Amino acid sequence: MSSNAPRRTALDALHRSLGATMTDFAGWDMPLRYGSERDEHVAVRTRAGLFDLSHMGEITVTGPQAAALLNHALVGNIASVGVGRARYTMICRADGGILDDLIVYRLAETEYMVVANASNAEVVLGALTERADGFDAEVRDDRDAYALLAIQGPESPGILKSLTDADLDGLKYYAGLPGTVAGVPALIARTGYTGEDGFELFVAPSDAEKLWQALTEAGAPAGLVPCGLSCRDTLRLEAGMPLYGHELTTSLTPFDAGLGRVVKFEKEGDFVGREALEAAAERAAANPPRVLVGLVAEGRRVPRAGFAVVAGGAVVGEVTSGAPSPTLGRPIAMAYVDAAHAAPGTPGVGVDIRGSHEPYEVVALPFYKRQK
Repeated sequence: MSSNAPRRTALDALHRSLGATMTDFAGWDMPLRYGSERDEHVAVRTRAGLFDLSHMGEITVTGPQAAALLNHALVGNIASVGVGRARYTMICRADGGILDDLIVYRLAETEYMVVANASNAEVVLGALTERADGFDAEVRDDRDAYALLAIQGPESPGILKSLTDADLDGLKYYAGLPGTVAGVPALIARTGYTGEDGFELFVAPSDAEKLWQALTEAGAPAGLVPCGLSCRDTLRLEAGMPLYGHELTTSLTPFDAGLGRVVKFEKEGDFVGREALEAAAERAAANPPRVLVGLVAEGRRVPRAGFAVVAGGAVVGEVTSGAPSPTLGRPIAMAYVDAAHAAPGTPGVGVDIRGSHEPYEVVALPFYKRQK
């Protein structure tokens, strides 16, 4: 096998036995879909779906100064995260550009798990290692130590409850607790990327297949189906969740992306990018840059990343993600548009789809919000 062949997850043979369409994603061979991506999407919205997310990058940070290191390396206030809780945050360059968006779990008083996007895991690992210089803390690459399964959708709490005695009712959103699921030791986290309630289960790769089979059997009566990356993308798009490389890039600061709330200037000490981000915050307050908005098609043509958003014959923005929305029944997109055209209902906005200006309605994000 050549060194640049895609990596395979612990569930690779199982995906192939289920007839999955596989694709190279961020250097991993991953299931794109098992059957109809629309059916998989609808299953997550109405019942439950099971995902293999073992391509995500887990990095463990331990030691007496683990919290101080993460406060220095990331834009969030990680020291204030309680044990057993998680926080969405970002790692930025010195110039404020976004290197990645992350979830950080505090597993113990001096132990954290940083979960990076697959495409950026190497970059995040390198940046954390470099930024650890001078701190009494260790940064460890744990990507091979975990497989990650996600069960998402309204039926997921009931399905998981049948396999664990962990206190799922007491597990808040963005929290995690160690437990046993179907006899398998797991970190059970109530996080997700679909806009639905659900759980992510971090387990040893050798336990992944046993857990997948147990969840599949327990979920069958509730209509659980295996789901690939394709419906994960349409689910997160409907939920208005950013995707690195589309809504987030090194050329944007969190303030450009409308996510300035993740930057905590009030935390103690300096952090990488602080000066640049303070300037970006001032710019955003005085003269808003392009704003991330939702677009809903009036017709049937699907916009794609990079397509121009137009108004009055001029380019006023750019599409970052677009797809047909199974929930809305129409194509949708996220796009950065000039502030003057960002208000919901702004008339005359369209997308240039191969030379044709297709009309789109500007809407507030997210497109979809689940009923609590």
